Amino acid sequence: MSLEEHRIKIDAIDTEIIRLLNERADIVHEIGVIKKRDGLEIYAPEREEKLLRRLVAKGKGGRLPDVSIRAIYREIMSAALALEEDLKIAYLGPVGTWTHQAAIRKFGHSVKYLPQPSFGDVFEQVGRRLADYGVIPIENSTEGAVRDMFQLFVKHPLKICADISLPVQICLMARETGGTIRRVFGHPTNLAAARHWLARELPGCELLEVANSSEAAAEALADSDAAAIGTHIAAEINGLNLVATGIEDEATTARFSVVGRRASLPTGNDLTLMTVSGAEIGNTLSETLRLLEGAGVETIRVDAHEVDRSEPAEPNQRVLVRLEIVGHAEVAPVSDAISELRQSGRIVTVFGSYPQPMVDRADGN
Repeated sequence: MSLEEHRIKIDAIDTEIIRLLNERADIVHEIGVIKKRDGLEIYAPEREEKLLRRLVAKGKGGRLPDVSIRAIYREIMSAALALEEDLKIAYLGPVGTWTHQAAIRKFGHSVKYLPQPSFGDVFEQVGRRLADYGVIPIENSTEGAVRDMFQLFVKHPLKICADISLPVQICLMARETGGTIRRVFGHPTNLAAARHWLARELPGCELLEVANSSEAAAEALADSDAAAIGTHIAAEINGLNLVATGIEDEATTARFSVVGRRASLPTGNDLTLMTVSGAEIGNTLSETLRLLEGAGVETIRVDAHEVDRSEPAEPNQRVLVRLEIVGHAEVAPVSDAISELRQSGRIVTVFGSYPQPMVDRADGN
């Protein structure tokens, strides 16, 4: 076939894709009418993850990689959500941060985003129904869990209903791709994470610390001799060109949680995050792990620490063991293990159960 014949064929396929997308939107609208009539949530994280896994499986053997299939359908589903309801997502801001990028990774570009200055503000927005869901950082592979966030679940009756794993890919961005770079702006963490690359590729450049990726991008936009390092989304928002991507010295992954007013329903492929309180770290940790293992529950992450001494606590609540386990809190054997822990006198707090996500490993964002 000639080039023109190939293009004619693509045009015909695109016309059919648009027709099918509109047909899909009509069906989604009917589903939305039923959900609103029955008082159901418009967004269902458990349904979303099942659908994405099924689509990826159907695409095996084709040219499109898994990450592309997920990205395409994420935007299709985002557009569908925007049709049904002005879905609002609060996230730990400001604009252009890793949390902002993670939120878009989960919900796409078609919903409304509300940057918030603190964890507490994210929880407040969701709890007061000013936002439908919130996105917060929960852990990264180099610094561990974000502990301050967990205290908010005590004050707000919210649940983790979805999980986002985001490969941290630091980008170098500038107004021009071929210009001379004399200054590089970035958040201190990003500058530290790319220090070897910067020393090798941009020796002698002045490294200037700023509060976040968005501020770094704004500085680079205003200065033709400057560049910024940070997120892909910061470059996109500020209209900067990507000079280099993946400049981090070591591969790291950050995890983010979606918090909502209801728990996610079981999918058969879930994780649960919870804490178990006790009086002494060693005994509480060993007894908890022994009980979970005996119940047939797999533990994939665990850490223990003493509670803040400035906060009042009962003698049997002086330490917290935080665990991420395989399974849903409402389904055996996890539900049985939680009951047994409580019967033994332990205080168990379940932060939420959520579908175990697929990680987009080959990601250009």
